Amino acid sequence: MKLRILFSALVFLPSLIFAQSYNTALGMRLGTDYGVSVKQRIAKKTSLEAIIQSSLQREEAQVTLLGEQHLPLISRRFNVYAGGGLHKGWVTREGTESNPVYKDPFGLSLIAGIEFTLGRLNVSYDFKPAVNLTGGRHTIYSQTGVSLRYVVAKRPWLNGKSKEKRKRQRERRRRKKNKEGFNWKFWENW
Repeated sequence: MKLRILFSALVFLPSLIFAQSYNTALGMRLGTDYGVSVKQRIAKKTSLEAIIQSSLQREEAQVTLLGEQHLPLISRRFNVYAGGGLHKGWVTREGTESNPVYKDPFGLSLIAGIEFTLGRLNVSYDFKPAVNLTGGRHTIYSQTGVSLRYVVAKRPWLNGKSKEKRKRQRERRRRKKNKEGFNWKFWENW
């Protein structure tokens, strides 16, 4: 089974150029913790994600900034991603002598997940372990979550703005392949 998955990945991944079908997506994250998630594509297969959340397991609020690398599975709309970044938390309750409050946590976060984009809806499921370098109730803890995001800005090739440009590029490639002579209407290529 593992060999089939590896073989499929090696066959399909190199043939796909891009790994995301959007530039910016904004929505909510539900799971172990709940909050808001914003994802911004910064390169072909790289994005930044900011998560602002409150915990159901701990008495703290937290901000996480992650860099993520995306790899398409079947198409650019269905991909896996992994990455890491930093988190900073703030304790939201006051302690007592018998139950002291821990310090505000700060540390490293990792993330790995799978995401699917259909139209303007982006859905992802991820696993996000974290290591507190300072503070926090625990040194290591993990979260899982489902993020439902609205695609605020689609990729330019999905907006239809560059449809004519893509058509011209396809025509040029076809001409090169068929080795049709010189295009006397060269101004149409711009």
